[in-house]
Amino acid sequence: MINEQIRDKEVRLIGSHGEQLGIMSAKEALKIAEEAELDLVKVAPGAKPPVCKIIDYGKYRYEMARKEKEAKKKQKTVEIKEIRLSPNIDVNDLNTKVSAARKFISKGNKVKITLRFRGREMAHIANSKHILDDFAEQLAEVATVEKAPKQEGRSISMVLAEKR
Repeated sequence: MINEQIRDKEVRLIGSHGEQLGIMSAKEALKIAEEAELDLVKVAPGAKPPVCKIIDYGKYRYEMARKEKEAKKKQKTVEIKEIRLSPNIDVNDLNTKVSAARKFISKGNKVKITLRFRGREMAHIANSKHILDDFAEQLAEVATVEKAPKQEGRSISMVLAEKR
């Protein structure tokens, strides 16, 4: 909120150079801001009484946008990469998938391993659970199981994340 939008009876005022000007009515604060040819901006609406500051509003908005952009730059997004397996996968194919998963994890991504069942394979779900266990065991030195294997419809999936 700026200038006339501030409807509070009393506000704590901070001057243009950061000095405390005390508690006063919003009208007085607005008058002081107009004399300085600056804007009265409510910076802490939750405080009792609300804190207002005399600043150039355009410059304030620019600074806030810059801080937000800077914070966004520093945050890291974690992607979830998916690797699909079938219950009758061969050892060498499994090793290829494990090396792909290791590469994803080393880049800081999470890996979702999905074991998909088709047709008659659905009758042998219990016999295939060891595949996911072997997969997790081979990656044990670089990854931990974040979400344990769980059956969802025609597939069983688990999520691996980088070890901390």
